[in-house]
This record gives sequence, C-alpha cells and structure tokens, in this order.
Amino acid sequence: MKSNSLIPELIVFSFEKSINFYTKILGFNIEYGRPEKKFAMLFLQGSQIMINEKNGWWETGKLDFPLGRGVNFQIEVDNVVSLVKSLTDNNYPFYQKLEETWYRKGNVEVGHKEFLVQDPDGYLLRFAQDLGERSIKI
Repeated sequence: MKSNSLIPELIVFSFEKSINFYTKILGFNIEYGRPEKKFAMLFLQGSQIMINEKNGWWETGKLDFPLGRGVNFQIEVDNVVSLVKSLTDNNYPFYQKLEETWYRKGNVEVGHKEFLVQDPDGYLLRFAQDLGERSIKI
C-alpha cells in the first residue's frame, strides 16, 4: 500500500490496548509493524495511522490523559453504522453519538453521517460517511 502524504503517529500508553481497540473493535488492519518496538502502521479504507508506545522519543512535553487535546482525526468510511454496532457490542463509550451533519463549502453543503469516539488514550476520532452535496437553503 502506498503511504499517504500525511500520516499521524500517535504515542500511546499501552500498545496492546491500542492495537486491540484499533484492530478488533474498529477493524483497522496492520499494514506492517515492529512488535519489538511496540509500533504498528494501521490502515482502514485508505486512511493510515501509526501507533507507538510511549518511549521518550518525540515527546515535546508531559503526556497526560487525554492525549491529543485540540485535534480530532476525521476518518472517512463507507459504513459508519457497522462501526457504531461494533463499539456498542463492545460497550465502548461514544464521545458524540451518530448524527447527520452538513457543512457549508462555498455555495453548497457537504453532508456526513458521523460520530466521535475517544481511543484508549483520549485521541478523538471522527468517523464520517459521505452523504453527498446539497444546495444551500437561503
């Protein structure tokens, strides 16, 4: 698989807990990993993300829960309902429940069916299914 131009690498407190969440609950696949370094490159429907257990590298300050304050990662998927079901079946809490949202983009609105969830370390993930465009109502 070709790498995207921008791939976030998330420092996590527990590699095992994070890999379980991303692969078993959300359905990401491991593109490649370095288990001895507690690192993995993950992908889901064209989105890529790296996780690496806290090791002192690239840490610009003290790491406290929740990690990733001030950012959310939008991940486009074909079917958000299947992810909602998996999270619900695993009793995993939602940050924001599934809803339909429309955002203005020039003189149209683009729609998403989306929800937000925090991963085990507090990173905010926004899963979005494309609903297309519509004219702006004036």
